[in-house]
Amino acid sequence: MSTPRDLPGAMATAVHEVGALLRRWRSDAATREGVWEGGQFKARADALAHRALTERLRAIDAAVPVVSEEDPESLERERPSLYWLIDPIDGTASYAHGFPGYVTQAALVADGRPEAAAVYAPETDELYTAVRGKGALRNARPLPVCDPAPPGAGVLTDNTPKPHGIAREVYEHFGYRGYLESGSISLKLCRLAEGTAHLFVKDVPVRDWDVAAPALLLEEVGGLLTRLDGTGFPYRGGYEHTGLIGAADPATGRAVAAWLFG
Repeated sequence: MSTPRDLPGAMATAVHEVGALLRRWRSDAATREGVWEGGQFKARADALAHRALTERLRAIDAAVPVVSEEDPESLERERPSLYWLIDPIDGTASYAHGFPGYVTQAALVADGRPEAAAVYAPETDELYTAVRGKGALRNARPLPVCDPAPPGAGVLTDNTPKPHGIAREVYEHFGYRGYLESGSISLKLCRLAEGTAHLFVKDVPVRDWDVAAPALLLEEVGGLLTRLDGTGFPYRGGYEHTGLIGAADPATGRAVAAWLFG
């Protein structure tokens, strides 16, 4: 479909503005306070960012509904044909504990697939944007198509100082030598899209709002994002999935999925 008007540009502006607010709010210890809900840390800043981003997106076009991690009612309704899917803070634990690896992000989802995306990393001032069929940008500069990176070549990324769990299994089995510690799920996928890393494998619960925006970025530069079994994210029905494989080289992503589920 053709993306309505300049929704992508307006969305990118909104995400950038909320990222700037997050960076400013971070100096207030109260905004970083929160609780663990299962495996996720929820801070007061999550609610503040949700409100700020929702207000900006509704101001762009009130007819386009907002679906958000921080709005349970929006997740219970049937998915609209066109909607904003937002993650006000991806990497809340990093945000609350003084690490730079968090982002704020939004995707414009139409007919079951992301059509436009914006991801902003406030601490490094990196704004990633993409529109389906028009490529991906980092700080308004086009990202090149990913170079080939067969299994074992390039850099594997995860959010621990050394490969751990399933990342370690993949690292050792395929003979990786390069490793990059990075932050949130989205930020790691952005590192794949920009060529800093080449493979990301995780077996934790993953939600559509974690991946919709960076998945489009990665797709627009020739990469691939799948669930852990190698199937795509459908952006229909339920929002939660088990694990993901992000690869700069699609053949490598398929090889990892085949090894895990062969």
